[in-house]
Amino acid sequence: MKDFAGRLAVITGGGTGMGREIVRQLVAEGCSIAMCDVSAVNMAETKRLCEIEKLPQGLRISTHIADVSNEDDVKRFAAEVEKQHDTDRIHLLFNNAGIGGGGSMLVNSREEWERTFNVCWFGVYYCTRAFLPMLIRADRGHIVNTSSVNGFWASVGANIPQTAYGAAKFAVKGFSEALQTDLRVNAPHVKCSVAMPGHIGTSIVSNTRKVQTNNQTGVPTKAEIDQIRARIASMGVDTAKMTDAQVLDVADQRAKRFLELAPTSAAQAATIILNGVRADRWRILVGDDAEKIDRRVRSEPERAYDVDFFHEVAAEVGWKLGN
Repeated sequence: MKDFAGRLAVITGGGTGMGREIVRQLVAEGCSIAMCDVSAVNMAETKRLCEIEKLPQGLRISTHIADVSNEDDVKRFAAEVEKQHDTDRIHLLFNNAGIGGGGSMLVNSREEWERTFNVCWFGVYYCTRAFLPMLIRADRGHIVNTSSVNGFWASVGANIPQTAYGAAKFAVKGFSEALQTDLRVNAPHVKCSVAMPGHIGTSIVSNTRKVQTNNQTGVPTKAEIDQIRARIASMGVDTAKMTDAQVLDVADQRAKRFLELAPTSAAQAATIILNGVRADRWRILVGDDAEKIDRRVRSEPERAYDVDFFHEVAAEVGWKLGN
């Protein structure tokens, strides 16, 4: 699918980050959009940015509130897309929505762990199930599942547990690989790619806090502070003497560094992904750091979780986030 003009794309997590940039770049090429997110405010801003320039005649952008970890929400989302766009088919599905959190099986709560896993994995599964019939009805279709470098290397720091996110992203990668044969045999006009971004400049860290506590206000709740405190403690830090204000400051600084120090912007990541779709590539590494990590993990799999290995990789790719 080298030309996106006149197509209809569904994007989850379209309110911020890579999702927003995928929406903007597709609209610029004349592609209609149906996006979902848990934040109406964020989606409204994405739509506003798209409408700064006059939209081509016939192009439509619809926004839908949906929690992709809830199958009923996803089914409603699919039904709304069909009704609002007056069609029974779509051409592109970007399973992009994701959050972090729930890093430790021992320190973090089961609820937080499963929230992360359910958004990052079941969101992909539910949306693929819901929209696959509409993709099959099109003359051609393409699914893009966002995994991560953490889908082949479950590490974000030498001393930072990452079990929920890593397990979910491994599942997304495996699912996408398994779909290669399934689609080729049963729906050869539908393709599937797995995108594996490295460190991308997005708001996933701050967004995770809102989603994990179901708090979109931006005002931290006691439950949110307790989750952040547990996350810091899971990294081996003694938080007993830290005030709530100090805990929040650590979290705010981490979110700021993640966004500002990323070697690849969300817009650059979106371009890489869309170019991968045009080239019909099923495996899309996003960012120079992702390319380098892929080579290192493949060449030394037995060392992948050694502390020294992480520091070597971080130095090689130029990460500036420390542990």
